[in-house]
Amino acid sequence: MIKTDCTIFQVILSYLLQENAKKITPSLMNLFFRILLFLTVFILLPGAHIYSQQGTVLGLISDIQGNPLFPVNITVKNSQTGTMNKNDGSYEIIVPPDTDIILIYSFVGYITQEHGISLKPEERITINITLETDIREIGEVMVSARQERATTMMRIDPKDLQLVPGTIGAVESLIKTLPGVSSSNELSSQYSVRGGNFDENLVYVNDIEIYRPFLIRSGQQEGLSFVNSDMVSSIRFSAGGFEARYGDRMSSVLDINYKKPTSFAGSCSGSLLGGSVYFEGLNKKERLSFLTGLRYKTTSYILNTLDTEGDYKPNFFDLQSLITYSISNELEISFLGNISRNQYNFIPTTRRTDFGTASTPLNLIIYFEGEEADIFNLYQGALTFKYQPSDNLLLKFISSGFSSIEKEAYDILGEYLINELDNTIGSETYGDSILNIGIGGFLNHARNSLNAYVYSADHIGEFTKGTHNFRWGLRYQYRYITDRLSEWEMIDSAGYSIPQDPEMVLVNKLIKTDNNVSAGNISSFFQDTWRFSAGNCHYFVTTGIRGTFLGLNKQLLLSPRINFTIEPPWEKDIMLRLSMGLYSQPPFYKEMRDLYGQLNTTLKAQQSIHLLFGGDYIFSAWERPFKLSAEMYYKDLQQLVPYKLDNVSIKYAGDNLARGYAVGIDLKLNGEFVRNAESWLSMSLMRTREDIKNDFYFGEIDGELTKIEPGYYPRPTDQLFTVGLFFQDYLPNNPDYKVHLNLLYGSRLPYSSPKEDRFDELYRLPPYRRADIGFSKNVKKFTREYHPDNLYAIFRDMWISFEIFNLLGMNNTISYFWVRTISNQKNIPGMFAVPNYLTSRRFNLKISVSF
Repeated sequence: MIKTDCTIFQVILSYLLQENAKKITPSLMNLFFRILLFLTVFILLPGAHIYSQQGTVLGLISDIQGNPLFPVNITVKNSQTGTMNKNDGSYEIIVPPDTDIILIYSFVGYITQEHGISLKPEERITINITLETDIREIGEVMVSARQERATTMMRIDPKDLQLVPGTIGAVESLIKTLPGVSSSNELSSQYSVRGGNFDENLVYVNDIEIYRPFLIRSGQQEGLSFVNSDMVSSIRFSAGGFEARYGDRMSSVLDINYKKPTSFAGSCSGSLLGGSVYFEGLNKKERLSFLTGLRYKTTSYILNTLDTEGDYKPNFFDLQSLITYSISNELEISFLGNISRNQYNFIPTTRRTDFGTASTPLNLIIYFEGEEADIFNLYQGALTFKYQPSDNLLLKFISSGFSSIEKEAYDILGEYLINELDNTIGSETYGDSILNIGIGGFLNHARNSLNAYVYSADHIGEFTKGTHNFRWGLRYQYRYITDRLSEWEMIDSAGYSIPQDPEMVLVNKLIKTDNNVSAGNISSFFQDTWRFSAGNCHYFVTTGIRGTFLGLNKQLLLSPRINFTIEPPWEKDIMLRLSMGLYSQPPFYKEMRDLYGQLNTTLKAQQSIHLLFGGDYIFSAWERPFKLSAEMYYKDLQQLVPYKLDNVSIKYAGDNLARGYAVGIDLKLNGEFVRNAESWLSMSLMRTREDIKNDFYFGEIDGELTKIEPGYYPRPTDQLFTVGLFFQDYLPNNPDYKVHLNLLYGSRLPYSSPKEDRFDELYRLPPYRRADIGFSKNVKKFTREYHPDNLYAIFRDMWISFEIFNLLGMNNTISYFWVRTISNQKNIPGMFAVPNYLTSRRFNLKISVSF
């Protein structure tokens, strides 16, 4: 039996080591990690010699896990002498000599420490400080931050990004574990929020809207997401009911801010999936600062676990930089630039997939010829002027440009066999093919290209007066898009071309278009956040309105929004929130393009009315802080453009044909399940339906031809139940050994056959189940000093991580490969849905250092 006092960290390791029947001890854990570290070169480095430097009082300040704390106040007791440490945890303070003094180290939320010293003239000493969490102070901090709690935004601590296991960006990996968020593809950074699709999510970095490629069909084609986790200083996310200052989308907003450097620092990391290098710095006059990140990603190691075998050559490269110059204390100018070059090349050879049922097991074998070559190059730049003439007034002016150069080319010839397998237990041919039930071939061709150019000019202002905080903004956006589609599919089954024609050879699918769109939009917003108290209650009211004029179809949109929050005078720390608003999503481009590539430039904006009621409760358990959040919501959807979802490709109907709704409840519990390590568990229940106008059809009921109206049916994102878990743990007596667990569960998503012209969904995918885990060892802590001759001395921090993707080895289905046959056998259909499985279990070794 496992000891009841074992941490979850130990239990997981026990499972992996197949020692479930044995008692777990710290020595076993240490042995496991020592074996792992022995495989790396860093464990072979010479031992370190810790030494003391002479100098002024200086050192490093961290928490009990070795993470730097900032900003910490360092003062001399009973004097005016004091300073503040830097964001890397380091500090330096000059004190009077030949005097007994007491240094006080204080940081909100942590227990204050005092150290008595006496220095000789010109003497320099090093004192490193470790501060412990003060539970009482934590409560005060959370109460003082109630203004942020009064919004629908959730905050994520950037330090949780450092060691998150996953095959995509660290930020997106954490977002997918939040309540209301759904994702069924570990190869994609895209996510669905409360029944919306990928195109309904807003992403901002430093108030600059971020865009993504248009032509991507599958998760393996995706490169790096825009957000570079090395550069992030704050993350805020809302799943709905957000303020008027956040623009025209119907589902969610992700608001990212990048760091402000205070000294020179950097980091680099490498793994089997690629690597990254990051630098930040500040000049001597502290006027000019920079952040620069370079990333490279290749997923061929992961893609080789897919059913389709071949030569995968994905190469994704990203260079991003933020340069800031302070002209004066009031005026600041910054430039954010990004270059992303993504190539996906694939030469398939064979595919073998088992499917069917226990009573009728089937097997698909395909032999391929040809290749696919895709290019998705993105460029984005933004120039920001920030003017702050006083503490209560802030003005921003932003000009930005985005371009996407995308090309998709493939010629894939496939020749396939569908066989029935022997399922007779004990048979000599058990599992072998006993009957061929389909044979044929297909040829897929595409030469698609899309060039998109988006230019924006923004003004954003903020003014605080008394208990009111006013925000306003004005934006002009111009976009120009050229789109060339040329793709077709030919199917030949058992000597018959599908569709069949006695006089000519026809293709099964043909799309050939040449589209051009140029248009300008003007939008503005104004909002006021008012804080007041009455009857021992604290109130927060945010009202705002957003207006947009669409130049393409001359539509005027008005979006009023309100958020009302109350903090009752109860003994328990509870806040209750009610949000309402109208959210309009103007068609950008993809919504205007129908299933056959034709454009509808008169398409109206889709609209959603949000009604949300929720709140949160902050409490302590086991002398540690926790927060329980709950939110119920209803979204009334109007002017919807129906769509079909295949992997990450969205195919729209190109017309405002439907209305719908989404209703659900989200729950989240986060806190220190393990002391000084935040984790959270989120659960969501959701239903989303839509009804297409005049979508009746005629069918036979009781032998009579009858008009059938489907009414409301599930939308492609209708997922009843989702669970997300992000868990952190460490060895109780040695926090240098850590574990991070990401767990996702999503119930069955709907899908339909491509043969059906209707949008009502008929079938359900299997549930999505995914667990990724990472074990990490802090090889070199920033709080430790080494002799200059030691190689470790050049690093501030060093981590080695061992990751296991798809820990439980689940076969998750992302979509179906539809195989058509000409069948003359009884009870054998003319079309088979062969599951497209996602990646299986993979191991990864990752090394990260900072300096």
